[in-house]
Amino acid sequence: MDPVVIGIDPHKRSATIEAMAADETILGRGRYGTDHDGYGAMLRYARQWPNRLWAVEGCNGIGRHISNRLLADDEQVVDVPPKLSARARVFATGQGRKTDTTDAHSVALAGTRMAGLRPVVNDEQLALLRILIDRRRSLGEDHTRMIAQLHQLLLELIPGGAKKNLSAAQAKVLLAKVRPRDAAGKARRRVAAELISDLERIYRRSKNADKELKELVAATGTTLTDLHGIGSSGAARLLVEVGDITRFPGRAHFASWNGTAPIDASSGDQIRHRLSRAGNRQINRVLHIMATVQLRNPTEGRAYLDRKKASGKTSMEAMRALKRRLSDIVYRRMLDDTLTHTTGPGGHRGAAPDSSAADSHPHIGTSDKSLPGPATTQPTTALSTAS
Repeated sequence: MDPVVIGIDPHKRSATIEAMAADETILGRGRYGTDHDGYGAMLRYARQWPNRLWAVEGCNGIGRHISNRLLADDEQVVDVPPKLSARARVFATGQGRKTDTTDAHSVALAGTRMAGLRPVVNDEQLALLRILIDRRRSLGEDHTRMIAQLHQLLLELIPGGAKKNLSAAQAKVLLAKVRPRDAAGKARRRVAAELISDLERIYRRSKNADKELKELVAATGTTLTDLHGIGSSGAARLLVEVGDITRFPGRAHFASWNGTAPIDASSGDQIRHRLSRAGNRQINRVLHIMATVQLRNPTEGRAYLDRKKASGKTSMEAMRALKRRLSDIVYRRMLDDTLTHTTGPGGHRGAAPDSSAADSHPHIGTSDKSLPGPATTQPTTALSTAS
């Protein structure tokens, strides 16, 4: 029997649910708190349907806390991307008005109609990686913000300010030479000294976080860090965001998901493609950093981009082609890792034997204009077998 899909519109302190049968008949609705009592009541209500599947909106965002609790109770959960539920809401209601009830209904519709939704798995290793990589990103953002504030203060304290690439130690030496006499100048110097102390703490925490992250990434057995331009942070972000690489039928689908697949912008006799601004921007950033690092060195990536520019492509078009090719390389490497290791962080054995991907060098592989084709009519992950 097809499972009853329970769509959840999650919030911090509440969750609105709708239970829907396979024929889209609404079986029940409810709104529950996310505290201990509210969650327990929601689970007791749902247990009237023994064969059930939870469809949670945004399991990588606001829905993560509720999906983790469901997994801990051995419930089956699939992730419904917010964009998908938004489209379902428009098709179901004819307009985009949002309420918790309509949101839960659209999530349930997406869970009932759509095959291939990503099953959420309880992987402790991935959860630990996500916590650490998010913390490392937060430290980097704090560092950027504090450096900007420090530059502004030093510009007002020192004629011409300080150099662009400024460390806390260098800023401390500069500040030691400043002796303002007015009250505003003394306040600027005091605040600058506090920022320098904060930066020193961030340096220490970032160093410790990098060391711990490197050890955890190495423990996963991934070979992503062997690729030129991907470090421990980039590999961790790929493992956390991608999860099971076999959920992508091919490299073109992976490129479309991460935003490196070009978008057809042809009109009439003019045939052209443009850069996609959609997709997972965090993975797109990892690939952009990978491309940038390769361009700084005499690598295959550098040679590939030079060939594209020599053939008449603009710098942006050549960069887009390079990122698309690097996406193929990352896809193949993650697929090989999954097939090599029977189990791994978020990965499961069972990729199709005819899965194709580019080689480990940008000059070998598939067309840089590869576009994902129309959606297949065969489900890639049946809802009834999701786990």
